[in-house]
Amino acid sequence: MRTRAQLGMASPRVTVEAHIGAGLPRFTLVGLPETAVREARDRVRSAIENNRFRFPQGRVVVNLAPADLAKQGGRFDLAIAMSLLAATSQVATEHLHRFEFLAELGLYGALRHTRGVLPAALAMQAQDAILVVPEANRAEAELVSSRALAPCAQLRDVLELVAHPEKAQPLKAGSPPTPVEHEDLIGLVKGQQTAKRALQVAAAGGHHFLMVGPPGVGKTMLARSLVGLLPKLTEAQALEVAAVYSSAGLIREAYDLVPWRDPHHSATAPAIIGGGHSATPGEASLAHHGVLFLDEMPHFQPRVLNLLREPLETQQATITRANYRVTFPANFQLIAAMNPCPVGRVCAEGLCRCQPRQVQAYQARVSGPLLDRIDMQLWLPNLPKELLAERDGPATDGHALAAEVAAARRRQATRQGVLNGHLAGPLAAKQAPLTGAAQALLTQAIDKYHLSARSYHKIIKVAWTIGDLNQAENVGAAEVAEALSYRAIDWERMGRQ
Repeated sequence: MRTRAQLGMASPRVTVEAHIGAGLPRFTLVGLPETAVREARDRVRSAIENNRFRFPQGRVVVNLAPADLAKQGGRFDLAIAMSLLAATSQVATEHLHRFEFLAELGLYGALRHTRGVLPAALAMQAQDAILVVPEANRAEAELVSSRALAPCAQLRDVLELVAHPEKAQPLKAGSPPTPVEHEDLIGLVKGQQTAKRALQVAAAGGHHFLMVGPPGVGKTMLARSLVGLLPKLTEAQALEVAAVYSSAGLIREAYDLVPWRDPHHSATAPAIIGGGHSATPGEASLAHHGVLFLDEMPHFQPRVLNLLREPLETQQATITRANYRVTFPANFQLIAAMNPCPVGRVCAEGLCRCQPRQVQAYQARVSGPLLDRIDMQLWLPNLPKELLAERDGPATDGHALAAEVAAARRRQATRQGVLNGHLAGPLAAKQAPLTGAAQALLTQAIDKYHLSARSYHKIIKVAWTIGDLNQAENVGAAEVAEALSYRAIDWERMGRQ
């Protein structure tokens, strides 16, 4: 009997063998099973007996091969049950070689929702076999519309399908989810025109963006409005995101919408990067092709924040443990917000009560190497009281900004196939059409702002995105100057040495 294990985003094939010998009744499960797999004995026994089949007596040995692959979860229940029924001649074996079984069993034979069905379906797409999955996973299965998938609700449905495989019907492709109109949050933010422009640039080029400012200036609302500026996912991107969610055992109802993840600052390293006992994807991977928002960034554990450095560069999250090594996709856009000090009022005249060492310790929780990987860093000032008192001030048209973002992204896709923010730094520096004045300004900025090579390349990529928004053929001094303004936070003035 064949089934599929789960190892990160991979679904290696597992063969289930059953042997029934003489002796006192005993059930032995071998093949490196963990606790949930060993408990299959009781689930499978109850499901078989409650469906009026005979559970084998004597010494029963079930082997899950290969033996050196760790087996986790209840995904092997159905394959074990079918193997035992075949060994006791209670099911026709003529067509069993055409099937793979992947489902957790309930005590009365119901096939329960199982984690990782979509990666398994993708792994066997080109094979001439039928993958039996729970009816509860139909939404995932329909994303890979194929005759090779057969959702079933009960154990008896599986037995009927095995006896008459010609009755397997091709799945109907799931109807595309109705696009959800995001609320135009950016139009609700008063003032902060520079921040709105920076947010549009970040959306157009896929740039990571950090907003620093006192409480209540609109940082969180601006961050949440980013999703409304991004185009919906392509079919290929939606399938990748759905596979990540399937691996995590989560359900996404609208697969074409941009993922948005905003974990609490108490999140641990496995929660953010992934891992744990069963190697599940973390928030960085769940935000694949979407946005990872870290509000109050210094309140996250510094060790957890520093783990984001590699995914920001490689767009992958690799987890290595003693018994496994897995890689999850993590092509996310990082949006972060923070106050400048514990009280949040540093640089606000007469309102900050923090000592300089407190400010430095607070800001030092976000390391310099991590800051260097964030393309855009902007200070958001307090709003004038006159602006706050206005009831009908000029509103920002979020839909117009989104249209400009879409046009800029199309230019980048046509030119190089990826967003500017995803280009390798040296490649962007080599290919960006910088004018002489723009190059001269960049050279001066290296000394003035003490730019690292990474910062230098990121400024070029941001300037190129600004040029795409402006529909300019060359990146001039104006674009470079604007890009520099998005990286000119005076950390020393704010108390960080």
